[in-house]
Amino acid sequence: MQSRVKFGSFLRGIGLGSAALFAVSAAAQAPAGQTVITAARYVDVLTGKTVEYPAIFVGADGRITNIADARVIKWGSDVKHINLGDKTLVPGLIDMHVHLDGPADIGGYRGLEFTDSFWGMTAVKNARDMLEAGFTTVRNVGSGDRNDIGLKQAIDAGYAVGPRIVPAGYALGATGGHCDSTFLPPSLEKKDGKEEGIGDNPEELRYQVRRQRKYGAEVIKVCATGGVFSRNTEPGQLQVPESELRAIADEARQWGLRVAAHAHGGAGIRAAIAAGIDTIEHASLVDDEGIRMAVARKQPVWFAMDIFNTEYTQAEGAKNGVLEDNLRKDREIAQIQRDNFRKAHRAGVRMVFASDAGVMAHGQVGGQFRVMVEYGMTPLQAIQAATKNAAEALGREKDVGAIAVGRYADIVAVDGDPLADVRQLESVDAVVKGGVLVKGE
Repeated sequence: MQSRVKFGSFLRGIGLGSAALFAVSAAAQAPAGQTVITAARYVDVLTGKTVEYPAIFVGADGRITNIADARVIKWGSDVKHINLGDKTLVPGLIDMHVHLDGPADIGGYRGLEFTDSFWGMTAVKNARDMLEAGFTTVRNVGSGDRNDIGLKQAIDAGYAVGPRIVPAGYALGATGGHCDSTFLPPSLEKKDGKEEGIGDNPEELRYQVRRQRKYGAEVIKVCATGGVFSRNTEPGQLQVPESELRAIADEARQWGLRVAAHAHGGAGIRAAIAAGIDTIEHASLVDDEGIRMAVARKQPVWFAMDIFNTEYTQAEGAKNGVLEDNLRKDREIAQIQRDNFRKAHRAGVRMVFASDAGVMAHGQVGGQFRVMVEYGMTPLQAIQAATKNAAEALGREKDVGAIAVGRYADIVAVDGDPLADVRQLESVDAVVKGGVLVKGE
């Protein structure tokens, strides 16, 4: 069967009609013991085309073994059939910037009401919410107590339900910077040394890269600038200079890891790009030189711009306990960030989907697709940012990011056509992870 289906793909490639393809594949038989997923159509994000009547076969390892024409191929009763009817399929979505152990409805000093282990417990629900929203892979860029690593292990072992997690463990940063603890007085701070992840010279930060990897991190996160939701920092402040960012990037690359840099301000963005950082988080105040550097760099660099969550934070933040100073910073950069998203995209900067879930509710992040289209992307480009592009930025394009042979059968189904109305992705109808239906009938 495999050779016949591959030949059918060849016929399509050279322009022969569907009748020739059907003649080749009509006699094909599906292997026993597999799962087959059918629907009216799927979006091939690698080509930008829509393919009708797919029959997507999945092996026992959860990976796609073949994609055939459901109108002509046959399979036996021992092949499990997930029939998604007249729906449109897209690859499982990828969010490149989440905080699973950060409930959006608890802000500011309200967090002191809860014990340390509370945050890891909330991550279980937040992970399931993201999976049911269609995000079958997430990159968790910083957590307390390595909650993201523990949750990943629990999901992989079958003790919890959630997406594939690429964890960072503790985020790296400078003393007093955005990724340090800045809400408590000295009397309540750690007495026996720096907080986990904090370093103030290249060697200290190299050590932190090694330490996070040792305990399960699969990506390194560093806060290069100040931030919105920290205290006593401003988004534009450069907090980790290029020499230290370069040490982090070099050390991570030696261990086969990629690096994400939180960078709102122009100086921090430029320093991170020059240092070889792989993804620039937020990129709110990027200037023309930063955009030029991002486009020109031979080693790909990706912008991960969260341009939706301010709608939630401004509407709900005060009620949730977020301090007015944090809301002030959020207001000041929100529109600038959106305008710069449009500018960077027009200039050809590589872009990935990033919501900063935890700042906003995890189950609502699909709403960002609408804003990405409002600020310059086509629906296909917005979907590719959350599939094809994100998989490339992760270095996991052999595993996720497309409905393609060899990749995991991570699939989302919607009623309408997301290429005509990207808001279809705000509320998905079915989710398949690794060939298993986890949401929908």
